[in-house]
Amino acid sequence: LKASGLGPLLKSVDAAYAAASAALSTPRLTRALIEAVEKQEPRRKGSIRPKMRYAHQGGQNPPIIVIHGNSLDAIGEPYKRYLEKHFRDTFNLVGTPLRIELRMGKNPFARTTK
Repeated sequence: LKASGLGPLLKSVDAAYAAASAALSTPRLTRALIEAVEKQEPRRKGSIRPKMRYAHQGGQNPPIIVIHGNSLDAIGEPYKRYLEKHFRDTFNLVGTPLRIELRMGKNPFARTTK
């Protein structure tokens, strides 16, 4: 296997596996989320302003980052890509897909049909 170029390839595979199975703590993810929102706030959709509260890890291999907040359905794909790039740069997640999930609580003031 010497001089066949497998050494650098195996190092890359190890780095990608380490990134895919990284354990990301909730406080670190929330700090990174706050930092990303301070740099670039999400666009308003009319008078609705999305508000992101906190983030936690929803799974590994591939990493899933779950963001909780209000009015998150107003966040578009470009902002999700921005968040993905920010998390990827902050936590050095190279060579692995990263999924962002947005979760909202139930609106207690929404009308329910009977």
